Amino acid sequence: MTGANVFSSKGGLAYSELRRRITSGELTPGSRLSQYELAEEMGMSITPLREAIRRLASEDWVVVDAHRDVRVAPMSATEARDLLEARYSLEPSATELAARRRTEREIAAMRAAADRLLPVTRTWGEEAITAHRAFHRAIYAASHNSVMIRLLDDLWDKADRYRLIGLELPAGAEPRTIDLNEHHRILDLVISGDGAAAAELVRSHVRHSLGAMVTNALEDLERGYSPVADPSA
Repeated sequence: MTGANVFSSKGGLAYSELRRRITSGELTPGSRLSQYELAEEMGMSITPLREAIRRLASEDWVVVDAHRDVRVAPMSATEARDLLEARYSLEPSATELAARRRTEREIAAMRAAADRLLPVTRTWGEEAITAHRAFHRAIYAASHNSVMIRLLDDLWDKADRYRLIGLELPAGAEPRTIDLNEHHRILDLVISGDGAAAAELVRSHVRHSLGAMVTNALEDLERGYSPVADPSA
């Protein structure tokens, strides 16, 4: 194996690990990355780590300033809105394709994912968010459109940081229950092959999703309003 391939392989490992830490919130928005400490922790030289950082910077996961300091990309109402609008545009189309192209194996995977769904509240926390994402991916993966799947995977990765904020919002139980029930209706429409109806329901679902609630809350916060936590959520 050549030196370049060794760096590329280790760079890929560093990329995956850093991205995981960012999406999970282990590396917090705006925090500085100590490159040499991270390289030592991961058991590699600084070269593959910097390769990973360049890749993460190109995907807007980290920001490199003029002094080559590296920080985790901050979160903002603008990014949250951009992610929401992109999902609103892409996911209904992918769902409509899934209703036409899904296989029996994919239907079984969708049903299994639906069985694992939980209300996305503080009670269930990240477990619910993980199950929620797995269900949506089971649907849009059945579109068999590799470009849409890749774009949606990236959107969901970035939006997961915002969904974690959503666990603290004062939504109460009712909106989360409605959201949970809609998943099963989307599934029924995809299985029955009614792509147009499934796509329209996904549009409504995204408009009223946890991501939309977080986006609105962040925009209110930037305008000087602050949501008050509701312990019943």
